[in-house]
Amino acid sequence: MAKVAIVGSGFIGRAWAISFARAGYDVRMWDQAPAAASGARDYIAGVLGDLAANDLLRGQAVDTVLGRITIVEELGEALADAVHVQENTPENLEVKRDVFSRIDALSGPQAVIASSTSALLPSRFTDHLEGRHRCLVVHPINPPYLIPAAEVVPAPWTSAETVERTRAFLVEAGHAPLVMKRELDGFIMNRLQGALLEEAFRLVADGYASVEDVDTGLRDGLALRWSFMGPFETIDLNAPGGVRDYVERYQAIYSNIFPQMLRRVDWAGEVMETIEAERRKRLPREELGERQVWRDRRLMALAAHKKKSDQEFGQ
Repeated sequence: MAKVAIVGSGFIGRAWAISFARAGYDVRMWDQAPAAASGARDYIAGVLGDLAANDLLRGQAVDTVLGRITIVEELGEALADAVHVQENTPENLEVKRDVFSRIDALSGPQAVIASSTSALLPSRFTDHLEGRHRCLVVHPINPPYLIPAAEVVPAPWTSAETVERTRAFLVEAGHAPLVMKRELDGFIMNRLQGALLEEAFRLVADGYASVEDVDTGLRDGLALRWSFMGPFETIDLNAPGGVRDYVERYQAIYSNIFPQMLRRVDWAGEVMETIEAERRKRLPREELGERQVWRDRRLMALAAHKKKSDQEFGQ
């Protein structure tokens, strides 16, 4: 089996380990805190049972997948012969620079070195490396074993071969890569999510809608389409003549409201009192953990449904 190294065993690292082990890779997991890595394996064992119950282990037994994940005490042992390294350390630039220096020095030349960072541009922590041509970002939506999309973000010096190898590796592992042509703050998904959140905060702050109204609009409205098609396909199907016809019919609506969207609301300002009060009324703080488990199980059910639907419709 080809080997994959997981550096850092927090929520993202352990989620990647599940995804790669399920895909058949020999996963070596290392964390500077050995107890954290051991705890991560226990967590993974619990998740695999739920995945098996939803037929999301590719027909494999829980013990088979779990058996591919090994906790190692030395970083060099995790990196030995790895074809892909997924780094998952805290969102701290100096930490990333130090960790990438160690990975570049200890890993073989065949290894692609990827970071799970959601905010730092790869050029900011790989510019000093001899092997910087093999470094890039692979940013998931957590948890990646349930949400297949992952952003591939090259630095200016990342080689085209590295980008293509990473894309192919992710596809083989069951992911849906978004391959960016060059790096950009926020990448793709955080910029899309950020645009939506900005408007959501404005609508509540300006007194046009409640928190639940906004959530309802997404949960019971737009998200139903967005769960199986993107915004461009959505508008392509929403006019008789396709995407050009849609733009000709409806662009004026959006050009009219766009100037109203150019004002930021401070998310942590006065509006937070309203948002937090409404959310805590619907979900007490002490029930957040239970609701997070519910969310993940709903995602599992959705993933199972989409898998079955894709097979039926030949996607």
